[in-house]
Amino acid sequence: MGLTKKIVLAMIAGIAVGLICNVLNTSQVLGAGVTGFINNYLTNGLFDIIGRIFIASLKLMVVPLVLVSLICGSCALSEGSRVGVLAGKTVLLYLVTTAAAISLALLLAIVIQPGAGMEGIAGDAAFEPQPSPPLSEVLINIFPTNPVDAMAKGNMLQIIVFALLMGYAISRSGKPGQRIAGFFNDLNDVIMRMVGVLMAFAPYGVFALLATKIASLGFDAILQLMKYFMVVLAALLLHAFGVYSILLKLLSGLNPVQLFKKMRPAMVFAFSTASSAATIPVTLSTVEKRLGVDNKVASFTIPLGATINMDGTAIMQGVATVFISQLYGIEIGLMGYLTVILTATLASVGTAGVPGVGLIMLAMVLQQVGLPLEGIAIVMGVDRLLDMVRTAVNITGDSVVSAIVAKSEGALNVETFNDANYSSVANGSEGRQAAS
Repeated sequence: MGLTKKIVLAMIAGIAVGLICNVLNTSQVLGAGVTGFINNYLTNGLFDIIGRIFIASLKLMVVPLVLVSLICGSCALSEGSRVGVLAGKTVLLYLVTTAAAISLALLLAIVIQPGAGMEGIAGDAAFEPQPSPPLSEVLINIFPTNPVDAMAKGNMLQIIVFALLMGYAISRSGKPGQRIAGFFNDLNDVIMRMVGVLMAFAPYGVFALLATKIASLGFDAILQLMKYFMVVLAALLLHAFGVYSILLKLLSGLNPVQLFKKMRPAMVFAFSTASSAATIPVTLSTVEKRLGVDNKVASFTIPLGATINMDGTAIMQGVATVFISQLYGIEIGLMGYLTVILTATLASVGTAGVPGVGLIMLAMVLQQVGLPLEGIAIVMGVDRLLDMVRTAVNITGDSVVSAIVAKSEGALNVETFNDANYSSVANGSEGRQAAS
């Protein structure tokens, strides 16, 4: 059974067990001894322990994941012929789409207010919010004076700047740099395996977290989580079919409908795997064979996009941040929202294309604006379903940026892009591979 099915089943089981515990606790049929056992040894005992351990494991992965992923990414970006106008256009477009994505998400969440009236869901945990610093101080504090101290304190913005600088320096250091780059690439593989190990336990974490929450909340929590789910889903769809269409038409003059039709196989594959990295071969083949993007562009924009273009993740972070702030009754203000946009945009560079890493990045964003990490437990139950959708959005953004950059560089076969009669049979084995 795949991880997706396991987590969906764990989510259903967690909700069911939580509802049963809630009904048993609220009914007067059982005695105090039974309800006490349920509360003390199950919901606030075993389930709570498992959930807390899983949240702690997510926090554990934040610093090493961001640091090593960014060093490897900036190394690849800075070496050889990849430096220049092509890289500049690609990175700029990816950052612009990510900033637009999280801005759209924040706007929708602020207007719809999915967490309004849900203050009770946060439980009795005491939390004293720290005042958000002014934007000028945030910008100054981006640049670290001591990277070790920044990593020890989990200051993600400083870690991002240090990693980008170190990656650039490694790519410019000749043979010593190549040896160091090889070390970090190997370390990155090890960390990705650690993330895989952690995600293998995700079903148990999801079950425990949902069972604990639903046991104390009942049916109302499901309805409220559904409201959060729908806000995130609406933002994802608006960004995919609205923002991307406008950008593609304005910057390249290409037909967005054609792009969406031809990217459908890759989008379905991304939805099923919930991993941008796993979808790279399919995305690359589809962009080259179906959209007509030259390999010299696609071979750079697609792998880079799988590393730094995480619009769907940014949307989830934006909605979740507003949701959690409303949940705990904490107003983060305009400076807080601007900090979220800046942090999530920069953090997208370090979000690896594997399932579940978006929750790790969400922990970073919440830390940056002084919101409690316990809020992750509330949104995590429906996150796996949303992860599948936002992965499809991410690879769609990769294809849009690839088409725009290729068109501007004269590296796009417009006839292939506009060929509405493209079929796998007519194009031989390559077409079959792209359509598979």
